[in-house]
Amino acid sequence: MEFFSPTSLEEAYRALSADEAQCLAGGQSLVAMMNLGLVSPRRLVSLRKIESLRGITRQSDGSVRIGAMTTHAELANLDLPGAPASLLANAACVVAYPAVRMQGTLGGSIAHADPAADYPVVLTAARASVEIGSPLGPRLTSASDFFRGVFETALQHGEIVTAVVLPSPEVGAGAAYEKLSLVAGDFAIVSVAAIVAETARIAIGGCSPKPMFASDIDLTDDAILIVGKRIAMDSDPPSDQRASAAYRRRVVPELIRRAVRAAQASA
Repeated sequence: MEFFSPTSLEEAYRALSADEAQCLAGGQSLVAMMNLGLVSPRRLVSLRKIESLRGITRQSDGSVRIGAMTTHAELANLDLPGAPASLLANAACVVAYPAVRMQGTLGGSIAHADPAADYPVVLTAARASVEIGSPLGPRLTSASDFFRGVFETALQHGEIVTAVVLPSPEVGAGAAYEKLSLVAGDFAIVSVAAIVAETARIAIGGCSPKPMFASDIDLTDDAILIVGKRIAMDSDPPSDQRASAAYRRRVVPELIRRAVRAAQASA
């Protein structure tokens, strides 16, 4: 296996042009999969030395650009105003455990696109965008379009997640992230990210190949319950070592209610 450690995106794109080349970001998912023999890339292209993939910047329109190599630990300490940033920070706090949070990265996690991971559901609820780099230049795609299925994204061969862009915050909005897992730091059985202003919008993880999304939800108890039951019926959750599909459907309405009410309280 070849190993490359470029210092610029241009060098990285050239290295990734080879067949069966794969990016190495934090390595917390990829290395584990390699150890299990699930993947065997011929070439690893480390992104550690590319400084342009780091940094958190508030932009003139109020949005926030977060470099792909930002670690979970850095995101957990994110101290910026607005519901999208608060939601992302809350999720980063419950990613795995401290050693993983110090090494794992935002870009590596979303490029992996595990349906039970924390960031896909959070970025979908926040209406964030994913910045994708290639030799032809960068392009932006919405998080809802970026995540396409189980371990499947909008990335094409040779492309790199270069950043995530959080939208400018809504005045008076609150956010909350509810995650049900077997133990602290584990992947979610079911997760719900909510942003609430005059109405609520939510994304649900762990119940379909990509995050489910609903918006313009009235904040009455009856309306929240109706939406929760509808999403549970429309979901296609797996049955695995963590929980059965039936159990996941059963807990969806209550987890949605908790997330919406917590977001409402934080507004």
